[in-house]
Amino acid sequence: MSHFEDTNRYFREAAKIMDLSDREQTLLLTPNREVKVEVAVELESGELATFIGYRVQHNNARGPMKGGLRYHPTVDDDHAKSLASLMTWKTAVVKVPYGGAKGGINCDPSKLSHKDLEKITRKFTLEIHEVIGPQKDIPAPDVNTNAQVMAWIMSEYSKIHGFSPAVVTGKPLDLHGSQGREPATGQGLVYVLEEVLKDQNRSLKGTTVAIQGFGNVGSYTAKFLHEEGSKVLAVSDVNGAIRNPEGLDVPSLIAHMKEKRTVVGFSGAERMSPDELLTMDCDVLIPAALGGVLTRENAAEIRAKIVLEGANGPTTPEADQILNKRGVVVVPDILANAGGVTVSYFEWVQNIQRYEWDLEHINRELRRILKRAYARVCKEGKSRGVTLRTAAFIVAVGRVGTATVLRGL
Repeated sequence: MSHFEDTNRYFREAAKIMDLSDREQTLLLTPNREVKVEVAVELESGELATFIGYRVQHNNARGPMKGGLRYHPTVDDDHAKSLASLMTWKTAVVKVPYGGAKGGINCDPSKLSHKDLEKITRKFTLEIHEVIGPQKDIPAPDVNTNAQVMAWIMSEYSKIHGFSPAVVTGKPLDLHGSQGREPATGQGLVYVLEEVLKDQNRSLKGTTVAIQGFGNVGSYTAKFLHEEGSKVLAVSDVNGAIRNPEGLDVPSLIAHMKEKRTVVGFSGAERMSPDELLTMDCDVLIPAALGGVLTRENAAEIRAKIVLEGANGPTTPEADQILNKRGVVVVPDILANAGGVTVSYFEWVQNIQRYEWDLEHINRELRRILKRAYARVCKEGKSRGVTLRTAAFIVAVGRVGTATVLRGL
């Protein structure tokens, strides 16, 4: 089954409960536009290289489309469609005025120089500049992209359209980025987990956590959890996994990561297999890397009581069913990791207003919006007797559907 079909499966479960017709489902599922472009550049080595870039714009009923750009060998139209649709539902769940988009370039950044990445980014921007913009589609960082990549896009786009800081979010602070944007997804995960634990009459203090993935999302999540008194027992990256039964010294681990570019070799932990991390005994498992890591094959072995989805699409539908039957609370990606798009919204607003917010205000608003979204999803779930994921989709589909009807065809 394709990634897009997996996402649609969750949608269809909600649509069935909502009694949507086949035509209504098709209307809400079909992407507005799919863009596929050739990105041909001369690399620093002198080699002529061709990459394929994608941008899928799923839905704009509730506002301009919003979503990340990832640079990864797995990027293709199927991934882009799946992630673009997730963004439509994610922005609707947290009630920010956006639709969904996603895309990227099929490449391996680890094999490209800094200058190569700049050339590729600028060429890609030239190829898609007509379909993005502050009131059309606003890209943001995703896997293997960052503030620097967003700065290049803003620069190239502005050459054609005039000064346009609001064309992307996740920019450097010195180039009209927002306070709190870089750690936003991790900060949001902690805010949502805090609400989940409150419902269980528990707190973050003393909660044991395993985090799969230690990039931007995983590292900031670990940092904030550690500061709140949680025990981060294990983390992993593409090179391997490490653990400490007494809890990792997260600040020291982050310093090690910055120096060595991997968690492997950290002196305050022992090595373990990445697969073992997923099934270790802990209160909370946070998959915060790529999608599809919790599957039919390993779902029965998951021992965490809560799965908090930091990545997009980390749980396959088959795994989701198994976890639900076993009583594991799965907090879905379209709610759990919505902190990033929420603070992206704040950045976009600041750029349009030409007015800067301070970090205290941003974090206060982020907590308020995520707390409100979680409460709304829980209310829907309890009233209908469904899981958090299905409830989140019902809330999101309802809002997008209403906007579509009100705007007219």
